Amino acid sequence: MPIPDDVTGEEIDKDVKQELQSLPKGLAEDVSRNLVMVARLIDEDPEGAYGYSRVALRLASRVAAVREAAGFAAYASQKYSEALAEFRAARRMTGNVDLWPVMADCERGLGRPEKALDMAGAPEVQKLDKAGQVEMRLVAAGARRDMDQLDAAIVTLQSPELASNSVQPWTARLRYAYADALLAAGREGEAREWFAKAVESDKDGSTDASDRLAELDGVEFVDALVEDDGDSDTDSDGDVEVVNSEAPEAKSAPESESEPELAEDSIDDDGLDDVDDVDGDEDDLKG
Repeated sequence: MPIPDDVTGEEIDKDVKQELQSLPKGLAEDVSRNLVMVARLIDEDPEGAYGYSRVALRLASRVAAVREAAGFAAYASQKYSEALAEFRAARRMTGNVDLWPVMADCERGLGRPEKALDMAGAPEVQKLDKAGQVEMRLVAAGARRDMDQLDAAIVTLQSPELASNSVQPWTARLRYAYADALLAAGREGEAREWFAKAVESDKDGSTDASDRLAELDGVEFVDALVEDDGDSDTDSDGDVEVVNSEAPEAKSAPESESEPELAEDSIDDDGLDDVDDVDGDEDDLKG
């Protein structure tokens, strides 16, 4: 596959570069350039990234970083069986547990949410760093939703990380998942509050929380490129007009800096230990 001339291979992470030092110099350069292309394309063109990952894999299948990159490219392309195989290979090579949450999510993608929940209760979870444990909690909640256990999904997401005022890299996604689960359970008022909290913490636009919040507030976005039929609310400059179908002014996010309260008995200080206990307590869950 063609690689632009400006891609030298020097752009890759230093740890990956160190792994590639076990290869002959020319081969290491070819592999690194393909890995750079994987990183460049994986968000906007997953299939293109997958293609480059296959080239790198053919050249250096015994390098853990290559297997991991191939796994993420397959995962982004929704080739979950292939992704899981590559993640397992990378884990065997390194002994690292960091890939445990995404491996569990692959099980969800393969239609095996029960297996994902088993992994959420495994000892490996306790070896994950805080970001990894939060990611595992998100996967476990997703598995509960796959099984139509909405209340259990909500309880799974209730955690010290959710209740904290501190904004971390995972905060927006955790709050968003909680809001989405609340909305799915019909708890619209609470969902709106948590979508607003997600907006406050989503500094890099990693979620569409602002759009979801606008939908709940009855705000409609009119496409300025749609041909004006005489009834359009776009202005004379062709800019997009924001129309509120419910009230003259859209609701703003709450000004209070305090977090919405969570039930004390729902907060678990020990990682994901509560995930395995949800089934036995569903009659007591808050609707």
